[in-house]
Amino acid sequence: MGNQAVSEEYNGASWTTGNAMNTARESLGGLGTQTAGLSFGGYTTGTVDEVEEYNGTSWTDVGGNLGTARYGSNGSGTQTAGLSVGGYVSAPLSSCEEYNGSTWSAGGALGTAKQMTSVLGTLTDTVSCGGATDSGATVVSAVDSYNGTAWSTGHASLSTARSQAGGAGTTSLGVVFGGYTDGSYTRSTSTEELAQSVTARTVTDS
Repeated sequence: MGNQAVSEEYNGASWTTGNAMNTARESLGGLGTQTAGLSFGGYTTGTVDEVEEYNGTSWTDVGGNLGTARYGSNGSGTQTAGLSVGGYVSAPLSSCEEYNGSTWSAGGALGTAKQMTSVLGTLTDTVSCGGATDSGATVVSAVDSYNGTAWSTGHASLSTARSQAGGAGTTSLGVVFGGYTDGSYTRSTSTEELAQSVTARTVTDS
């Protein structure tokens, strides 16, 4: 089908077509809400650094492009306090970028470079779940946390290693679902719930 510019909105029961993005692309990152969304990066005929904002009606190109053009990055947070995590250029990236509503700046780097990770939470409380540490053949189960400054490891891993999975919610009440479990693009139908307390983090299949 090639690169797409279409967008769709969900009202809790059904999907409807929203206005098209200005640049058709694939493997882009996104964050925010339905009335204050942000898309960034992606791939057209090459890697792009373009950023577009959505106001609930239409998409607008903004001047604050990514510092590093990338695809395979995902994000957390809001349109004025967002985070782009990892991604891919000629290899997976460990670099992350923070968005303040107008410009991007360097954030804390991932301990392991990866792309297509599931990201959920806020700028100062984010988790990155799974992903691929190469072009897609090596998927991982690691769950890393970001506090707005630095990433930490050592949390309970996903039960199923996967990349390109969906993710939603917060670090204390989130889900990771679907995705690919190997380099042969074997699809997963499982959903995992992420729960965090002061002393422990658990990730369980449901």
